[in-house]
Amino acid sequence: MQAEWAARPNAMVNAESDAEREFRELAPAATRLAFRVAWSVVRERGDAEEIAQEALLRAYRHFPRLRARARFEAWLVRVAWRLAMDHLRAGRRRERREWEAGRRSALAATPKESREFRLALVEEIERLPRKLRMVLILAGIEGYDTQEISRLAGVPEGTVKSRLFLARKRLAERLEWIADDTKAR
Repeated sequence: MQAEWAARPNAMVNAESDAEREFRELAPAATRLAFRVAWSVVRERGDAEEIAQEALLRAYRHFPRLRARARFEAWLVRVAWRLAMDHLRAGRRRERREWEAGRRSALAATPKESREFRLALVEEIERLPRKLRMVLILAGIEGYDTQEISRLAGVPEGTVKSRLFLARKRLAERLEWIADDTKAR
């Protein structure tokens, strides 16, 4: 009985060392693969290296439990891809939060100017031709995408896109005096 108990820990150690040995054999090619996948998504060398490193660390931790070791590379590609996509999403969320915070602080810092701008914007939107004003309001204020606006307005999607472009261009031209006025200060 003692001999049986004594043999079990060695069997566990041998199984783990077999998995480690197998992982070490696969690691060099896997490292390059994980980096290439990460780089193809994030296009930043430093970020790709960090993502590849995290993918390999996860692979190492879970390798002993991986049933289909012949599909290790495919599994590693999925891990690296998901980590890279998560990295991109986190960056976008961070940029959006920073932009919103900057926008809020700019509006809070100049209430008179922001009120003046809003009034001028509403006035200029009202001056737009009905067709341009409608797509601008549906897209910019109501949040509809071009396909939905196309369906609602009964016009082709390309027409919606060109009307949006023209409406935004006209607004930018007409409101340019506000931007020039704030730059002069």
